[in-house]
Amino acid sequence: MSEEKTYDIKKRAYHFSKAIINLISNAKFDRLYFSIADQLLRSATSVGANLVEAKAGSSKKDFRNFYAIALKSANETKYWLCLIRDTEVIEIDREIIKGLLVEVDEISKIVASIIINLNKE
Repeated sequence: MSEEKTYDIKKRAYHFSKAIINLISNAKFDRLYFSIADQLLRSATSVGANLVEAKAGSSKKDFRNFYAIALKSANETKYWLCLIRDTEVIEIDREIIKGLLVEVDEISKIVASIIINLNKE
């Protein structure tokens, strides 16, 4: 990712979503694999969307639930990126995939840490 890392998890997830959108828009793949690219796009953009939606939550439980959904989406994104990396169904530089996997792993760890801290309160 070319964006400088930020400590604001919502901004970081936003930049990650942009990187995934750019990755898919520049990738070459057979129509047969459109659904894999679509699933990757949906799960990756869901992370940031749920983090933003959490702010509008009506309760602490609501807030925590949106963060839990964001974490699940981050884990799903890892799955799709690994599947693409390991099957090579979409022509993408493996180093780009590796960098995206590192970033989504870091995002998921941050979100998980926030959830753990919320549960302690």
